[in-house]
Amino acid sequence: MAQSVRSTRRKGAKKTKRALTTGQVHIYASFNNTIVTITDIDGNTVTWGSAGSAGFKGSRKSTPFAARLAAEQAIKAAMAMGMQEVQLFVKGPGPGRESAIRAVQTMGLKVVSMADVTPVPHNGCRPPKKRRV
Repeated sequence: MAQSVRSTRRKGAKKTKRALTTGQVHIYASFNNTIVTITDIDGNTVTWGSAGSAGFKGSRKSTPFAARLAAEQAIKAAMAMGMQEVQLFVKGPGPGRESAIRAVQTMGLKVVSMADVTPVPHNGCRPPKKRRV
């Protein structure tokens, strides 16, 4: 029989823990959810957290409280790897935006810079027609 691709990896091989002192925090705040991704300087994902993975469902995912818990969940994992200072990038207009930023600052990470990277069209696509309720 042909050998499967999975068995080429050595059994018992463990991932080595990365020691990071600086990184980036990307906060994506949509109207339905807030996703916090922590990356190294190159942009490779180290850990992440979202309102959904923090245990919230439905309309409760879009609350500022859920965004704060998602940020705390991701930051704790990053601080366990030795992260101390971060650059902060915020994208989106969602309600969890401000509380996620505050959570990053209060958890003890030193925020070196903050940037709003929300995409703004320069009169690009035509917007969808307005809702009539």
